[in-house]
Amino acid sequence: MILVKVAALMNTIKHVIMGYASYILIGWLLLCLPIAQQTYDVCALDNLFTASSAVSTTGLVTVSVSDHYSFLGQIIILLMIQLGGVGYMTFGSFIILMRKQTFTNQRNEIAKTVFSLPHDFKITKFIVSVITFTFIIETIGAVALYRIFLSLNVENPLWSAIFHSVSSFCTAGFGLYNNSFESYSANGWLIIVIAALSYLGAIGFIVCMDLWRKIRKEVAHITLTSKIILHATFWISIVGTVLLFISEPSIQSLPAEEQWLASFFQVMTAMTTVGFNTIPIGELSRATLLLIIILMVIGASPSGTGGGLKTTTFTAMFGIMKSTVHGSNDVTFWKRSIPQERLMTASASVGFYVSSLLLGLYLLSLTESQPFESLFFETASALGTVGLSTGITSSLTELGKIIVILLMFIGRLGTITFGIALFHKEHILLNEKDDLAV
Repeated sequence: MILVKVAALMNTIKHVIMGYASYILIGWLLLCLPIAQQTYDVCALDNLFTASSAVSTTGLVTVSVSDHYSFLGQIIILLMIQLGGVGYMTFGSFIILMRKQTFTNQRNEIAKTVFSLPHDFKITKFIVSVITFTFIIETIGAVALYRIFLSLNVENPLWSAIFHSVSSFCTAGFGLYNNSFESYSANGWLIIVIAALSYLGAIGFIVCMDLWRKIRKEVAHITLTSKIILHATFWISIVGTVLLFISEPSIQSLPAEEQWLASFFQVMTAMTTVGFNTIPIGELSRATLLLIIILMVIGASPSGTGGGLKTTTFTAMFGIMKSTVHGSNDVTFWKRSIPQERLMTASASVGFYVSSLLLGLYLLSLTESQPFESLFFETASALGTVGLSTGITSSLTELGKIIVILLMFIGRLGTITFGIALFHKEHILLNEKDDLAV
């Protein structure tokens, strides 16, 4: 029975990997078409980089989206962002449901793997809720952004509103402005709308469904997972904003309210992994860069559109440290114990993530000549599917671009998912227990 479950898990993970790889390949081929480009000089590797970044919802680019891709090319990029952010399985599953067909067990398991869902989760209701929620939020976001862009007299305000609404909710960080939102850093309404879309995408669909059910009084309390995610997101945002406000000298010349706005937005964009910026990343101090790296590593939340380790994994590791210090064998939050297998998964996730981060940094250090902190930042941004950069992305060597593509792909799949597919062997070992000094 165990071997059957293991084989099913491996089959599911391989389908997830092949699914994302297929969409990247299709997107790459479409972007290579002359009608998808404005300048016709984007090389195949740069198109592959853009496709990988879009499907992984990262936002790192080696060429300007607005300057090098035509309107059709931008539509292709936006579709890849939507498929990558909400999940390639979601739309196919939604079509099956609309045709009143039933799910196969394999499709059920793939969808649960894509969204990091519990095994007993009702996937059919979840799929419908995800599609509905996505459409409503992105539509509201687009309407709000259209009014803002119209008042700012930007070019093509409707298309810009649609593009940035989808990109924000899917935490992709792709934009139509070469300096992101640096030109609009003092526009509070724009910051609020982008932040709201990004937070909704990052906290995850499970949390949003929980909150909706609580509002409608269908349940008395939200789940422990949702409670942990909301508390972690809130406190990381608050602490991160204060630390960046204190540590960053480049914003000190701004009015006080703009300093707080810039600090909040940059912390938000790192922890939700959306990847927009209102201040030049290349001009930030080392302390601020380190703070942003930490936030990018922690990342968003399970079942959401963001990347990183996930706030639940970070919270679980904090709980393990707290229990160890207190001499307790259980990790508890609000008098609820976390299952041991979940704690092992969290520990394995940290191990795979740190290993991938260090390996990626080592390889980039071999192929690139940029400063170490810039390479460290680029590696963390790619693996966390964030999209922030100190400005070195376009100057990477061909090998460097391939390394970053792989990091983005691994980051979108999840390091532990990729690790299972890479290293798993289908056997069971019955060993005696022994002690280990740590």
